[in-house]
Amino acid sequence: MSKKDELVPEDLGTEREKEIGQHIGYRYDVNLVPDYDRLTPFLKKYLEKMQWDDLNWLEDVHMGYEEDRPAVFDRNINGWVTVPEDMDLPDNQQDRDMIARELLIKFQMSQRHPMVVLEETYGKF
Repeated sequence: MSKKDELVPEDLGTEREKEIGQHIGYRYDVNLVPDYDRLTPFLKKYLEKMQWDDLNWLEDVHMGYEEDRPAVFDRNINGWVTVPEDMDLPDNQQDRDMIARELLIKFQMSQRHPMVVLEETYGKF
């Protein structure tokens, strides 16, 4: 069963959900805040390095789908970042969301991120 095929338009509540073809999970369940016992080793090190106690700005980052491929939405580029095809994802949504957060951070820090190109092209210093 395909991920997107599980939902039919009448199951989706808002126009945005109909547009993206999936539920916006936190609208329905306020208990979807991250389970910190499920942090990936990278996220643990990242929080420690940043001297943060929580994920704060990453709490609403979840694994979604873009054209039937697992993906995470990057607000900075207003687009989806797809998960590498060879990556095996866990069945647990909390674990998938932690992987989405890790992938998003790694992509935003990479030289392939469009914001890096913009800074190199238009940066004044």
